[in-house]
Amino acid sequence: MRSFYRLFLAAFPLITLAGARSYSRHRPITVGRRSTDGTYTIQDYYQGEDFFNDWDFYTGSDPTGGNVVYQNKSAAQSERLAYVNSDGTTVLAVDSTSTVAAGGDRDAVRITSQNSYNSGLFIMDASKMPVGCSTWPSFWTVGPNWPYGGEIDIVEGINDQAKNQMTLHSGTNHSCTIDTDDTDEFTGSVLSSNCYSTETSDSGCSIMDSSSTSFAYGFNNAGGGVFALLWDNSTGMSMWHFARANIPDDLTARVPTPSNWGTPSGFWSAQTCDITDNFYDHQMVIDTTICGNWAGGAYSQSGCPGTCTDMVANASNYVDAKWVINYVAVYQ
Repeated sequence: MRSFYRLFLAAFPLITLAGARSYSRHRPITVGRRSTDGTYTIQDYYQGEDFFNDWDFYTGSDPTGGNVVYQNKSAAQSERLAYVNSDGTTVLAVDSTSTVAAGGDRDAVRITSQNSYNSGLFIMDASKMPVGCSTWPSFWTVGPNWPYGGEIDIVEGINDQAKNQMTLHSGTNHSCTIDTDDTDEFTGSVLSSNCYSTETSDSGCSIMDSSSTSFAYGFNNAGGGVFALLWDNSTGMSMWHFARANIPDDLTARVPTPSNWGTPSGFWSAQTCDITDNFYDHQMVIDTTICGNWAGGAYSQSGCPGTCTDMVANASNYVDAKWVINYVAVYQ
């Protein structure tokens, strides 16, 4: 997926330019109906002690070449890499206690939703995300037969990156681009406009969030916040980030009305991107890898000390390499 080619289109611009937490349920709530006043209703709500029942733990090799060994559910829970706190928050972590040689692999977690989607409003509310040199956290959705089913990166970044990078990867040549003539439709900065991706060139079309609270230390220091993707096949893809103090009241009340949220951080118009042709049957993914094609390839330009492979040996670097998630929700 996120290949070395992505490094040159995405990482270098970074350098040169730049709820009720106790709520739990035994299966996702299924509603799937949009109300007539523009609000959305819950389809799936993932939170609390049963969170992991509705996600699969990926145990294959890291497609991005990271220095990780993804653990199955029982191993991840035994190692305290995947657990639910008493307040209902869900934690996904990278091993921060083991002795690992330079260039070795650390245990980590990557989970995939069992349900798949073809549209909707996708929400992650998190109080913390993984931070630190060599880390590469992501919250994204992906379809079958990559890249033909497409990929939507809602949250992604590397090393000491200060702002969130949002990216679409499409599998059909020249049928999906960012409309750079309509930059007043979003507040972020375009890094690359052609979404077309292949297995050997998958930079996609990226927009950098304008807010310093949208990623890493800035996000965590603001108490976290909410990331939202509105996938509408008729209008396009819209993404927002809200710092904790600015989360819309309608979202907190679980009756989100995106039309009231103002200009999104990123927008990919259906007028310049065939949404239904490029994005279908998506599952959500949450993961953290370390080093790999992007974080490792851009390491020397990221202001980080030493080398990425040496950093892997420093267990203390991963004490804060964890997601703390209040909930994940999908509305229709």
